Order: sequence, then C-alpha cells, then structure tokens
Amino acid sequence: MSPGVVVAGGGYAGVAAAQALDDVADVVLVEPRDRFVHNVAALRALVDPAWTEAIFFPYDRLLSRGRVVRDRVTHADGDTVVLSSGERLNPEYLVLATGSSYPFPAKIAADDSADAVAGLRATRASLAAAKRVLLLGAGPVGLELAGEIKAAWPEKDVTLVDPAGEIVSGGYPDELRTELRGQLDDLGIELLIGTSLDGRPPTEPGELAAFTVRTHAGRDIDADLWFRCYGVTPHSDYLAGSLAAARRDNGHVEVSEDLRVAGHDRVFALGDLTDLPEAKMAKAAGEHAEVAAANIRALIAGHPGSATYQPAPAAISLPLGPAGGASYAAGVGVLGPERTSHLKGTHLRMDTYTTLFGLA
Repeated sequence: MSPGVVVAGGGYAGVAAAQALDDVADVVLVEPRDRFVHNVAALRALVDPAWTEAIFFPYDRLLSRGRVVRDRVTHADGDTVVLSSGERLNPEYLVLATGSSYPFPAKIAADDSADAVAGLRATRASLAAAKRVLLLGAGPVGLELAGEIKAAWPEKDVTLVDPAGEIVSGGYPDELRTELRGQLDDLGIELLIGTSLDGRPPTEPGELAAFTVRTHAGRDIDADLWFRCYGVTPHSDYLAGSLAAARRDNGHVEVSEDLRVAGHDRVFALGDLTDLPEAKMAKAAGEHAEVAAANIRALIAGHPGSATYQPAPAAISLPLGPAGGASYAAGVGVLGPERTSHLKGTHLRMDTYTTLFGLA
C-alpha cells in the first residue's frame, strides 16, 4: 500500500500539493467547499455576470488515485486528524493548507457554490444600483476592486480611504505607485490617504443604503454602499497538541525553510497559513506546494527531503479592470496597463486552473 497523505484544505496550495503527490501516495484532500474558488478572479466575478459562475471549479477531475472528502478538519495534533463528521485519519504525512479568510468580495465565505453565486449576484445588483461606493483600504484588493467597479460602471463615484501614508504599502518602488495613482486619477477614483473613519459605517458591507461618514481629517463622505478591503485571518484554530505550539499569536504557523512545521518531520504547512515574510499570493502558494511535495516524495522514496523555499523579492501584478493596472518585478521594473492586461488583467490566470482541474 502507498503511504497516506492528508492534505487539509483545497485552496491554491492544497490542490497543487494533492495533485503533485497523487501518483506516489494515497492522498486524501479534505475541503469543506463543494468546488474550488478561484479567488484571484472573485472581484471580476462580482461586477461581470460572465465570470460569476466561471470561477468555481469541480474537484472531481483533480486526482486520479486519491479522493476528495467534503468535510472540515476540526482537530490536528501531528498524529491524528479529526473531521467534523467524526472521521479520524492517521496519515504518515500531513499537509496543512487551510488558508485564510478575507472580507467579501475578495474571498467568498460560502461553502456551497450555489450559495456563493447567489451572493455574488445579489451584491452585484446592489452595487449596480449604488451611485457612490466607499472602499476601506488602498492596498492591492481595494485598488483592484475600485478598478473593476469603474470598468463596469464608469459613472459611479468611488472613494478609497486608508490610514496608511501611501497606496500599496510594501517593498515596491515609488514608480509603481506613481503609475497606479495616474491611472486612478484618470478613472476618477478619489483617494483619501493618511486618514481613517471616525467610526464604522452604519450599514453592513455590500448593503445598499445611503449613509454619511466622517474621516478623522474632518471630511464627510456620502456613500450608498461600502466594502472592507483589508484583514487576513489564517485558519489555524484547529491545531492541537504539539502542532498548536507552532501557531503564532497572529494565527500563522512557524515553518522551516523546507516548509516543515516547527518541531515536526512529516507535517508541512503551505500558503496563507505560513509565517513567511511575503505577500500571501496564489503564485507563492503554488511554489510552496512544489517544495513540500518534493520533500514528501523524497521521504517516501527513503531519502531526506532537500527542497527548500525562499520568499521571492516583492513582485505584483495589479489590474485595474481588464485594460488597466500596473505590475512590478525585480529585474523587470514597472509595467503599465498594456503589459499588465496581457499578464493578468484580461484572463486573471483562468487557463492555469482550467488545466489543473481537467477542464481544458
């Protein structure tokens, strides 16, 4: 019999790791959703009906030998994995890839894809009826959502508020921010940087209802709808026993350079769960999966795993709608809207996941 591998979480890192190990192990991928959600394209799916159902991919063609179990890991202590159904698993190897939550619409909380689609459609209807939209957070998500809204409804007033002193904080050159600011100005998107609201808006995010809020700088903002565009929360509260010792106060999990969980030889953590000092992006999650899978394959073959991962220099591709945006990578520099549209904006990397899930 092949050794058993449990992969907890069917997001970007989990599906890549499960597929990479499918030919050498008895893989069990545990995921509470009925379909994979391509969150990279979630903001496009909100504003464009043609994308709304397309970002959900069935798991049934992902693995040839292994199985996908629609369930949730409620306990993992390094030896035993317990699911919400009560099923107990004792794999030789464990891959933790349970990811993180983030405010809707950048990430979708519903486990059932039909409910998720209905939620996107309902919010799009509210957004279509709104004349003035307030976005809290001028990081990549806030800017991308603003660009998507303006691409779909150029007549809407969109205001971004962020207490940070600049847009898209991080290790990016000022040239990138200058390029993005110029495009935001051309789109008519208002930036209120270096200030925050006196209090939370009186409505729920995505709820259509007129309101007025005031910034600490004394500016009144009238809006009909708002979204929160910040706040990542790792899903790691199920960790127990010796695994809980590797969980930091912020919920991230301590890993070594080979992506083993601190203190464990056969438990790996990937993607948003890790405490690695890098932006939590789908590309990095895929690279984590390659390293962890290579090490598990080596261990199965009786060799010490030697693959390691080093966070890459800061890089980003940030579309502002299908035809706008800017990108940056070390050694390449800043790219404008045309190249960004070609790299990501028009297709949002859908082809990668169409192939991964056997739908090409």
